[in-house]
Amino acid sequence: MSPYIHNNPDWPRFHWNRESLAGRLAVVRYEQGRLLGRMEALGFKLRQEAVLKTLTEDVLKSSEIEGEQLDAEQVRSSIARRLGMDIGGLKPVDRNVEGVVEMMLDATGHYEQPLTAERLFGWHASLFPTGRSGMRRIRVGAWRDDSSDPMQVVSGAVGRERVHLEAPAAGRLNREMQVFLDWFNESTETDWVVKAGVAHLWFVTIHPFEDGNGRIARAIVDMALARSEQSAQRFYSMSAQIRQERATYYDILENTQKGEMDITPWMDWSLGCLSRAIDGAQAILGTVLSKARFWEAVGDSPLNERQRFVLNRLLDGFHGKLTTKKWAELAKCSHDTALRDISALVERGILVRNPEGGRSTSYGLASIPESTKKKQ
Repeated sequence: MSPYIHNNPDWPRFHWNRESLAGRLAVVRYEQGRLLGRMEALGFKLRQEAVLKTLTEDVLKSSEIEGEQLDAEQVRSSIARRLGMDIGGLKPVDRNVEGVVEMMLDATGHYEQPLTAERLFGWHASLFPTGRSGMRRIRVGAWRDDSSDPMQVVSGAVGRERVHLEAPAAGRLNREMQVFLDWFNESTETDWVVKAGVAHLWFVTIHPFEDGNGRIARAIVDMALARSEQSAQRFYSMSAQIRQERATYYDILENTQKGEMDITPWMDWSLGCLSRAIDGAQAILGTVLSKARFWEAVGDSPLNERQRFVLNRLLDGFHGKLTTKKWAELAKCSHDTALRDISALVERGILVRNPEGGRSTSYGLASIPESTKKKQ
């Protein structure tokens, strides 16, 4: 018999030790409530800023897990536009970025709606708007058909491949997915946090699509977590945490897919990963609060749109050194205009020159004292 869990006679009747996981589940639920309470106290504008940062991170890291690097500014611009947020300097967005964002926002923004095959087909089509994965044409918006080979998850160089999973044959998919969707949509006493962990494992084991299964599975997880909180607003990212723990994630996933129907170790890891993701949200909260304090301190300082835009970029975590040349590129202005903008901010104590000089002169944010907002 095949070593994979989906060929077990009891598939898909998963079970786990509820008593051993009860404590971890209680901690996660407490941490969720505590985080949501802190975010609620921020007020609408800061909550929106936190949601934008979280969703941007979620989309970027979910793609990174699959080895795909998306443009962070395109992702941020796409999310902000869809949420109706005015962040200034919106960047043109590629079709593939729009598709990933569209899937994520549908999963979390309409979490209360049933998960159906048609909805999953729409997500899949959004992920692959050209009908290709890289240079390879794939079957889009439909279950895979295994027309060439069995669906396998493989790693390693040619000739030294390692098979991590051979998914159920395509002929099983209609039945397998109907059982999965009926279970996901049914009203049960199972906590939605627990259901998120089971759904993640179940979906990636079925592997119903030719490509994109991991990203769609993580969107389903986010949808289940939104249901657990009865809120479309996301303040932590499971995908970002999984990206940090990618090696452990793949090991526990493979061991579970080649194991028995007792998935206690997987559920223990899943709850722990979620707890660590919620802890990681403190960094996002800290960034949002620091940004709010900065603008409160700057107060009524006379800043033009270019200055506000670039300062916001710095506050959001600008990568690299800010030079006059980069300012001109970001603000879409001349070198002379960029230099005047920067000099005015240095004079007001908002920017400082970094130690290196000459052509390599760069600038960073100063520590803004309260008195700054009184300067005109």
